[in-house]
Amino acid sequence: MQTSEMTAKIKDGQGFIAALDQSGGSTPKALKGYGVDESAWSSEEEMFGLIHEMRCRIITSPSFAGDKVIGAILFERTMDGQANGKPVPQVLQERGVVPFIKIDKGLENEANGVQLMKPMPGLDALLARAKGLGVFGTKERSVINLANREGIAAIVRQQFEVASQVLAAGLVPIIEPEVNIKSPERTEADQILLEELQKALDAMPGTDQVMLKLSIPAKSGLFDPLVNHPRVLRVVALSGGFSRPEACAELAKNPGMIASFSRALLEDLRHGMSGEEFDRSLGEAIDEIHRASTQKVALAA
Repeated sequence: MQTSEMTAKIKDGQGFIAALDQSGGSTPKALKGYGVDESAWSSEEEMFGLIHEMRCRIITSPSFAGDKVIGAILFERTMDGQANGKPVPQVLQERGVVPFIKIDKGLENEANGVQLMKPMPGLDALLARAKGLGVFGTKERSVINLANREGIAAIVRQQFEVASQVLAAGLVPIIEPEVNIKSPERTEADQILLEELQKALDAMPGTDQVMLKLSIPAKSGLFDPLVNHPRVLRVVALSGGFSRPEACAELAKNPGMIASFSRALLEDLRHGMSGEEFDRSLGEAIDEIHRASTQKVALAA
């Protein structure tokens, strides 16, 4: 796919984005959910090899195709790896799935109710390598735990600084300031985040667009102004700890938002499944998430 084709697919595609970007810290938990205990590896390399096998099994499954899965976010090692003897981004594109890459290096300790992103040394080199492999965009995550305007403003400022670096490299950034859905100040944090994002979007120079990956808001429809903002290519939602049925029910209440789920996509998959069982289970999850992304429910006035 050419960049223009990928842009059109992300902008207007009737589907969702799969998040297959678990990094070092979250990989053991992801493997455990898949039915692979920590005793199965004795080194970090072996651990990453096992998670790569899982991801390759997913992206080469018959049910994982561009009619419902319009994009996939990859971990750096997955981007650099192969599936069926081909570079993973190429395999995705051949299946009609737009590739993205996770670029953040984890989170700083909490301050002012938020966790900023750690420094990203070598980011320009990573962006150049991703561009060369046919990757369309990036994703960067920070976390909001409390409704602290100073902290949330700092997160948005940092996110847009990194986004400008991504745009300069010819890639499209997914900005992910995740509001912790267990926060006692979730509703207030959602509102402050909305206001800070609107200010940052309004201040963007030029005509470039970014994407937003947000927690499903406590108040349905709250992020409609972001969905409709001219500087936003697409707004996607993270599952944020909700089970798949919960996440899909909440997502369906928010017009214009599509899924970018990780745990909620993978929660029923197990290493010991036969090929047929695996494809069927993955297909059922994809169908459920696709419905929530494309078939919205009417809410009472």
